[in-house]
Amino acid sequence: MNHPTSRPSPPAPLSAPVLAYDGDCGFCQTSVDRIRALAAPALEAVPWQFLPAEVTPPHLERLDREVLLLRGGAVLAGGADAVARYVGTSPSRAYRVLAAVVRLPGVRACARVVYRGVSRNRHRLPGGTSACAVPPRGA
Repeated sequence: MNHPTSRPSPPAPLSAPVLAYDGDCGFCQTSVDRIRALAAPALEAVPWQFLPAEVTPPHLERLDREVLLLRGGAVLAGGADAVARYVGTSPSRAYRVLAAVVRLPGVRACARVVYRGVSRNRHRLPGGTSACAVPPRGA
């Protein structure tokens, strides 16, 4: 799939946190591009397919289903929590406040439910294709 924006290269050892997303999913790419354009987060967002080979194997099942905030080989956050932390690095106070609100306990629970629903149906959403479909668990 050819995407209109260039994909950044992650730092070699992933010493800084990186938001890893599914680069084969048009919906995911469009979502990351939109967040970059609006919030300009300080962290890199990189398709997991472009991460160093030693980083991804332990997380492949999760990476097929959700974005992960990674540092080295460690998962710092996943799904809605990872997106909130990513947006929270924006230079814009409004986006930092929004990210902080999403991390509040009641709001976080709702954000997680919404994220799971979007993730399961991303192939049906604008920009989504059959390549965006989340594989069944265990597949």
